[in-house]
Amino acid sequence: MALPFARRLAAAAAITMMLVAPAFARAGTTDLGPNVKIFDPSMSQADIQSQLDAIAAQQISNEFGTQRYAVLFEPGTYGSPAHPLNFQVGYYEQVAGLGARPGDVQIYGTADVYNQNGLALTNFWRSLENLTIDVAGKGGCQSGEFWAVSQASPMRRVDVNGQTTLMDYCTGPSYASGGFIADSTLDTVINGSQQQWLTRNSTVGNWTNSVWNQVFAGVVGAPPPDFGNGAQYTVLPTNPESREAPFIYDDGGGYAVYVPAVQRNSAGPTWLTGQTPGRSVPLGSFYVAHPGDSEQQIDNALSRGMNLLFTPGVYDIDRTIRIKRADTIVLGLGMATLTAQNGAVAMSVDDVPGVEISGLIFDAGAVNSPVLLQVGTANEHGRGHGGFSDANDPTLLADVFFRIGGPHVGKATTALEVNSSDTIIDDIWAWRADHGSGVGWTSNTSDHGVVVNGDRVLATGLFVEHFQKDEVVWNGESGETIFFQNEMPYDPPTQDAWEHDGILGYAAYKVADTVTTHEAWGMGSYCFFNVNPSIHATHSFEVPTTPGVQLHNVFDLSISNTGTIDHIVNDVGPPTPPDTTPNDLVAYP
Repeated sequence: MALPFARRLAAAAAITMMLVAPAFARAGTTDLGPNVKIFDPSMSQADIQSQLDAIAAQQISNEFGTQRYAVLFEPGTYGSPAHPLNFQVGYYEQVAGLGARPGDVQIYGTADVYNQNGLALTNFWRSLENLTIDVAGKGGCQSGEFWAVSQASPMRRVDVNGQTTLMDYCTGPSYASGGFIADSTLDTVINGSQQQWLTRNSTVGNWTNSVWNQVFAGVVGAPPPDFGNGAQYTVLPTNPESREAPFIYDDGGGYAVYVPAVQRNSAGPTWLTGQTPGRSVPLGSFYVAHPGDSEQQIDNALSRGMNLLFTPGVYDIDRTIRIKRADTIVLGLGMATLTAQNGAVAMSVDDVPGVEISGLIFDAGAVNSPVLLQVGTANEHGRGHGGFSDANDPTLLADVFFRIGGPHVGKATTALEVNSSDTIIDDIWAWRADHGSGVGWTSNTSDHGVVVNGDRVLATGLFVEHFQKDEVVWNGESGETIFFQNEMPYDPPTQDAWEHDGILGYAAYKVADTVTTHEAWGMGSYCFFNVNPSIHATHSFEVPTTPGVQLHNVFDLSISNTGTIDHIVNDVGPPTPPDTTPNDLVAYP
């Protein structure tokens, strides 16, 4: 969340209801659990609408609930211009098509996310994937596809024919704090109040405005680059490297998981001229986990060389799930959530290349964990074992989210530690909670959101907020970040509690003094010290001053003049202005 208005009102009680049992496309299919709803075109539209509305009624206000849903559409057409299918997408709800390409599932209607109490600042943890939306069926103010979301709400492989708005302008003040689009095609996009957004490897017809930080990498139709002159656009004509997230689909003979190949120096979606390059992995090669399965069951399956799919739900993990085999696919449906128990590391990856982890939430538990997800092991100097990596087969972390507090008390020294070289981090939100349960300076404690020790790590879409020490620590060489969004912790009680070595506060993004090569684009850091507005941070970004370390289009700001950041990078840049405007630096050094 990103403004004082984001202090949300108490959530309405979740509606208790019985939802209709899932409709599987074929007899004998793998059991994906009761909270995977699979629709096919032979079903009545009234039945589909009823089930979608029931899920939405339960999930729209269910910010910290335990219910999780995946809503999957078999290939075909749903709704019509005369009788559209319009529905809302709530918390912990994944909506996805089961086609090989987005055009295989066509919805006449909309899949919408609206404001809650006039705001979209806490519309987190949901997704829209792999389908085509032909906008239809809504008149009045709410015309168009409304995707008024904030962090952890990705849109991937979506083709929208008609207007898309990333804000709900129908109920003010309409603030939103997103977000992420990849591998998609959209017509006119109303950015509106969206404070920051990354769009990657996509096509857009028109983008309306910029607010604080709009970044485009490999986007056909992106607005012209313009930063610090009244607009806040960072535009890279191509994206240096991507590996689109794996997805479940119907291959005509059964369900499988499609694993897209690596793309380099690319622009536009991967599927416009045919199937996305990649490989298909049968669902039979996956251990399909359900809540209540033991870590021993999961570990035994991984030891047999199986991949891993988590069905929707919350999993208590008190012994580390170890990914030991190269090219293992770990996929979550319906925002499946792993909660570390008794100080465990919820998941680790051995020193092997090509592992892909996607669609999971990692929650800290009440006993401090050293880290929630550890990718690769570090040597005695705290650096990754780069020799185990493969530049042609990078590890991928896509749509992986971390929470320290929020649903309950949580503690972890570090949320994500990346020791493996040649890793792609694609849409990560690491969040030390600023609202919810178990929230307070000495309650939900955590030092770092992301620590990168591996070399040649690329982050496309890095959201890290509210951690108590340096929030991102980058120790590896030849790292790159395209888009960074940060809020410093809201709650330092005193300056003495939040300072070190003569530096006030800690950096939002710190590149180690030993690093000689690093580059980043479109970086924003905000302060809102509402517990003690007299707090200062010496700087947002701390990097070595050397020609090989370059930052492009970086800024800081103070939300509602609540606290002060004294400099942007190191000792460069003036204090944050009092009027919530970006304090811009086009290049450093």
